[in-house]
Formats: sequence, structure tokens, C-alpha cells
Amino acid sequence: MSVIAITIGDYNGIGPEVALKSAASRTIRGNCTPLLIGPYKAFEYYAEKYSLRRKILRVGSPSDAVGRSEITIFDNEESFTERIKPGKLTKEAGLSAGRAIETAVKLCMENQAVAMVTAPLSKEALRMAGYNYPGQTEMVTNLSNCRRSIMVMASGFARVALATIHIPLSEVPKALTKEVVLERLSLFNESIKVDFGVKSPRVAVLGLNPHAGENGLIGREENDIIRPAILEANSLKINAVGPFPADAFFGTYREGLFDGILAMYHDQGLIPLKMKSFSSGINFTAGIDIIRTSPDHGTAFDIAGKGIANPSSTIEAIKLAIDIAKNRKATRK
Repeated sequence: MSVIAITIGDYNGIGPEVALKSAASRTIRGNCTPLLIGPYKAFEYYAEKYSLRRKILRVGSPSDAVGRSEITIFDNEESFTERIKPGKLTKEAGLSAGRAIETAVKLCMENQAVAMVTAPLSKEALRMAGYNYPGQTEMVTNLSNCRRSIMVMASGFARVALATIHIPLSEVPKALTKEVVLERLSLFNESIKVDFGVKSPRVAVLGLNPHAGENGLIGREENDIIRPAILEANSLKINAVGPFPADAFFGTYREGLFDGILAMYHDQGLIPLKMKSFSSGINFTAGIDIIRTSPDHGTAFDIAGKGIANPSSTIEAIKLAIDIAKNRKATRK
């Protein structure tokens, strides 16, 4: 079965716990070979702490994981000697999280894994370790040698893509140009077709300002940037409509009304989606050559080491990675 590489995330958070629980899931094991990426000793610490029923096994290569009954671990830090401190922010945990991402990307690019799923990490710890990325989306995009990507959050409720990602709210207006919105629309539209198998996607585009600018009375971005981008997208046969006032849009939105929603900034799109599907939402990096998904939650330092973390979102992320891999394979035929 196809190998899915699952990174450890921040080992002081719930990353190892949700990774282990997901890899032990019968649903997952019946559809792929889950391969955990990170220090074996860190996974061993949590497996023993929670008295995990399924045994863990260190493997030397992804191919060695196929057909094994144990939870297999590709140990990319055999010299690991750090002390694990659940709930604590440390440079060492950030370094391990970063190294696991590097390893997973490499395995995907070498076709040793069909996809990667990234457990939650701390952006602050990652930065402390010397990784100068705003988040995992940008890091995976860069490591996979891709110039463009778009962050998509998906659930049964909706697929929401972001025109801007991890930047301060004060910088959003100047980051938006007609070219940026058009590029994001194009990437999103293509991903919905290829990755999600929708032949003729219909995409809703949100405005930036309250009431979508009231025709310029409370903001010009809709008239000067967003609407022209939509019109040009339409000329390229992209079925995009809007811009819609974000509050009214989500107030009346129902599941399946659109195949995708393009939001202008992070919280505009993700707050309503997470309110509806926090335990089942999935983060997907669209527009890059490899497949990367992740759960829609963070490190949850407050419950780290307690054994109560819910793996549902990680399990859904693995399922989506499997589905996208199948859709891309079907498209290539």
C-alpha cells in the first residue's frame, strides 16, 4: 500500500500523540502505510506513556514499513538525546519539527512516499531553531522547489482558500493586487478540479472591507483589485463570482453552495470554517507538486502529555491525502 509520511510536529505538544493514534487507526491502516517521521526516542516516550497497544518499530527505509503490523517510524535523528518537556516551548523541539518536514518533503520528491501529513508545530519554536518561515505552508512550498502555492482549508462544510496567509492584518491591503488575487483564483480553481475531482468548479470570492466596500464608500479594494481579478478570471473560463460581503456570505452559506471560497485574509476565512468543523477540518497546500495536508489545530501545549488529544483532524488529513493522490493519479492517465 502507498506510504504516507507523517511528521512528528512539536514533540512537546500533541503532535506525537495524534500521529501515533492516527497511525494505529484501523481505518488508516486499511488504506495506506502510515510512516511516522521524527526521533524514534520521542515517539517511544509517548508510546510508553500512553501504554499504546500497537507496538512501534524503527525502519531503515519507507519500503520497509509496507506490510508491517507495527507502527513504523523512520528515525531521522538517531542521535536524539533531548529531554521531552510536554507543554514547554523549546528550540530543540522546533529543530526536530523542522528536520521532520525536510525529511518528509525529500521522501515525497523521491517518490518514496505518495504524500506527507504534518502534525502541528510551534511557529515560534521553529523560528527559534533557525527556520525562517511564517508557517509550514511556506516551508513545504520552498523545500519542494515550487514558486507558488495556496493554503486551502477543507471540511464537509466548505473549501476555503486564502489570498494572503501568515502576515499581519495591517499588511493585508498592500499585499493584495489584481495579479495576486487572480493567481490565487487560478491555483484554487485548478486544485479543485485536479485534487478534489470537481469538473467545473464554482468559486465564491469574498471582499476585503465591511459590506464589500459599499461600492467604494468604505474601501476601494473591491472595485480596484478584487472585481477586476474576477472579471479576468472569468475571461480565462474560471467560474468565479463576487466579491461578497464576508459576514452576510457566511451567514447565509450552506454546504455545497460553492465548490470553493476565496477569502482575502487568514481569519476571514478560517474562523467560520473552524466554528463549523474544528475537529474535522484539514489544511491542504495546493499548487505544489507534492501532496501535503495537516490537521486544522495547533500544538495544544495545555493538554500535551495528558493523553486526551483528539486525532480526528489528523485522521481526516491522512484520508484527504490518500484521496488527492488517487485523484492526481487518475488525472495523469
